[in-house]
Amino acid sequence: MMFHRKFRRLNRVRLSAVALVAGALALQASAQDLAITTGAASAVTPQTAAPESPANEARRLRVETALRDDPLFNDTHVTVVLRHGVVILQGFVSTDWDLLHAIRVAKKAAGGGLVVDELSIELGGRR
Repeated sequence: MMFHRKFRRLNRVRLSAVALVAGALALQASAQDLAITTGAASAVTPQTAAPESPANEARRLRVETALRDDPLFNDTHVTVVLRHGVVILQGFVSTDWDLLHAIRVAKKAAGGGLVVDELSIELGGRR
């Protein structure tokens, strides 16, 4: 019963984080639309991905290293991405314990910042 409560809470946190990122992206898109309609931008150019700041890149590497060096976690199929200061774990893991452990390790390495998991669990534990 305790696991179900934690899992529900984890889902609420995950949905809140996704909503936060989606809201930030929508705000950015509306700001670009406003600039285009008011004539603030003389030429419309496609938005390119801005490189992350050195501090953010160091944070991403810290999380990646923590997952790789953890003796209880296999990070073979997990990728760490940092978007707008949010650490995102992508890929798949073998068990629900691996999923929760990856989030725990990433939060600790990220310094308590926001960690969103886009991890899926592959049944059967094949690696």
